[in-house]
Amino acid sequence: MGSNPAGGTPPGALATAENYRRFAALEAAGRSRAYEVLAYAVAEDRAVLSFLELLPPPKRQPNLLFAAARHLVGAPPTISTLRSLVSDRPGQLAQVMAARRTQTNEVARCAVLLPALVELPPPLALLEVGAAAGLTLLPDVYSYDYEGHEVVGTDPLAPTLRCRARGLARLPVSVPEVAWRAGIDLNPLDLGNDDDMVWLACLVWPGEEDRAERLEAAVATARRHPPAVYQGDLLDDLAKVAAGAPAGPTLVVYHSAALAYVDETKRRSFAAAVQELGAVWLSNEGSGVLPVTGATAGPGDFLIVRDGKQVLARADPHGTWLHWLA
Repeated sequence: MGSNPAGGTPPGALATAENYRRFAALEAAGRSRAYEVLAYAVAEDRAVLSFLELLPPPKRQPNLLFAAARHLVGAPPTISTLRSLVSDRPGQLAQVMAARRTQTNEVARCAVLLPALVELPPPLALLEVGAAAGLTLLPDVYSYDYEGHEVVGTDPLAPTLRCRARGLARLPVSVPEVAWRAGIDLNPLDLGNDDDMVWLACLVWPGEEDRAERLEAAVATARRHPPAVYQGDLLDDLAKVAAGAPAGPTLVVYHSAALAYVDETKRRSFAAAVQELGAVWLSNEGSGVLPVTGATAGPGDFLIVRDGKQVLARADPHGTWLHWLA
């Protein structure tokens, strides 16, 4: 791991340093050796930690720092890259981090949501909050491969999403019928904007080339079937966007790694707002985001939860495996 010869961690940066150590141990380990090493190095680096302490707490997260640096230099950063940026270009780095969000639009998450979606009465009206570019608004368009069990989507040119599934009594046999779809995001990404798509690519971790290839194929697919993604807040604008859904289909409000970025009070208000809509609510979030019981999740695992209380499955954060519990 790297260290800064200028000295140890400043007292005010202890929480930030611990966050980077946690990211290294629980998120990057086993996925991206480069980012595991980098996160541990940042946790010991006085200059980088001091730069981060000047940012609002939500903007200090590892994914955002690493992607912003990659966006500026055109390659995955090292600790030397970060030291140079915070020394020579701190304003540019801070500007990118202020303007951007960690919109990891990992399309493989559709594979862990599909078993929950096909259980619902068709057709469906899909409303995703935290939708980014809308890549995960197309679960019916992609095809799937559950270790040899194939499910064919509506677009033969779309990528096939591969997932290791355990615990399912019956694997999906078809994609759901979708009558309507829309997304909400504080800062929607434009499929036609090359810089927005470069930003999505910057959020892919080094060492996960399969994710990069999948992203490229998913962007091409979404450009053929562009979903509507509205700029707005997941709570304040939920009812307004939901009002555009037709009356007949089953309304499904869902999200992946979105509620983790709002406080507990807003999560409770969001839960009440979804209930008021009469929608089915599917949450795909880290195990501590919703106050559910009855499921044991490993460090870094996601839980798929229906209506805020029924734990359906444990899942990989990036959709590569699923363990059905319901």
